[in-house]
Amino acid sequence: MRCFSPWIAAFAAAAVSWGSLALSSQPSPPHSTSLRPVVEIEEEVYRFEPANNGAGPLWCHGSTCLVRLGDKVVASGLETLPQVRPLNNVRWTLWQRGTDGWKLQQVDTQGRTREPCPLACFEHGPVFLSANPTLVSDPDKYGVPARPEVLQFDPADLTAPYQTLLPKWQDEPAFTEHSYRSFAADGARGELILLQNIGYTHAEWVFRDRDGAWSAAGRLVWPWGAEYPKPGPIRVCYPNVALKDRAVYFCGVSDIVEPNPEWRAFKKELTGRDWDFDFRRLFYTWTPDITKTEFQPWVEISSREKTCGWITPGDLWVAPDGVVHLLWMERAIDERLRPKFFPDAKQSHALNYAQVRDGKVLLRRALIEAVEGRGGEIPSAGRFHIMPDHRLLVVCFVSGTNAEGKSVAENRLLELGPDGTVVGQATIPLKHPMTSYFTATPRAGSALSEILDMLGQRLGSNTTICYARVRMEASGRDSPPAGKEK
Repeated sequence: MRCFSPWIAAFAAAAVSWGSLALSSQPSPPHSTSLRPVVEIEEEVYRFEPANNGAGPLWCHGSTCLVRLGDKVVASGLETLPQVRPLNNVRWTLWQRGTDGWKLQQVDTQGRTREPCPLACFEHGPVFLSANPTLVSDPDKYGVPARPEVLQFDPADLTAPYQTLLPKWQDEPAFTEHSYRSFAADGARGELILLQNIGYTHAEWVFRDRDGAWSAAGRLVWPWGAEYPKPGPIRVCYPNVALKDRAVYFCGVSDIVEPNPEWRAFKKELTGRDWDFDFRRLFYTWTPDITKTEFQPWVEISSREKTCGWITPGDLWVAPDGVVHLLWMERAIDERLRPKFFPDAKQSHALNYAQVRDGKVLLRRALIEAVEGRGGEIPSAGRFHIMPDHRLLVVCFVSGTNAEGKSVAENRLLELGPDGTVVGQATIPLKHPMTSYFTATPRAGSALSEILDMLGQRLGSNTTICYARVRMEASGRDSPPAGKEK
């Protein structure tokens, strides 16, 4: 079973290095957003030693390790166990920010795991942590079974003993340390959804209702790759998942062994490995009621299949009018293959956006796009931030060269209009820009807020997890909110 470095961080790092190339993008929007981002806090949360098990602290980036409940901000982290062999060689940690900074609240004193443990919450508590401890006590065992758990914490005292909740799955799934799990909450209704992958065939899912019962469970079967030389299921990983009024929305990227035999053979010549993985097709599905209705047929939102490109899921938001807003990053080609397989293809890097309703794509557009030969800004790490009045903002990291030819490495805020156009933008004035990060997203139960919370890695820092609090101050209004209830 393969192990690889956290590719979301690698994608952001690559964006920084690609910034020195002669790439370019569309001109910046001519006017600024009416929101002014004010940085209130920038600080370190914790440091870590690389576990070398293929899953760093940001590996579960489709979910989040950061939640906000009113004025409380809670984060989960990873601690590497130095005397334990990978893969299950880390344990979860739980942190809270107080008036004097971040304080460690608890650590896992018994379990060992491989992946970071995402958080969810209800608007007034509790706080939930998704854990996946190994079931084998021998620390030298490599690939072993695991047992998914949901740990419930009291936000009034995160140091108090927690409650262990055991999901009631449909059967007895064979879970392992490679969970690729997704954890989401409906913070207003007080309900949870947990999905966890089983090999390359499907994900198991389980739903916890407002009464605290695991009242529904089932399987999400992957789309079928009939068009491949060797047809098979297309495992979908790193998804953004939302739960709202018992409807579930799921958008992730293909993650399978390279399906093109010629490309796979060529990559082996380059790397010496028998495996290389495909992250180039973005799939979406949904169910209007997880307790009553099966997931609907898969919809392919985007593909870079023709030129061996790369897609990274960014975020998902379900607006009050029912429109689903999607965000993702694309790289057009694998440049290692270009001379032999598609010599005329041009490289590009894009932050892309789409609107979907009832499985139909209403629009797609690039918010920022750099195209080879035209010089410019390279976007990565796109996230939504939704204001309490439903104004739709996009946060991203931008590197490369701006329209004036100056080097850029900054976090940027874009405001989107109802039709998805960029109606304004502003630089987030961080002293230390973040290249990859979580936010306190409503997909994990946090309420909409004027405050943007960011937890992640700074530019040039590989072993430190940092936090930033950014307040959106209004300086007037020049655009209507996206997704306003009609």
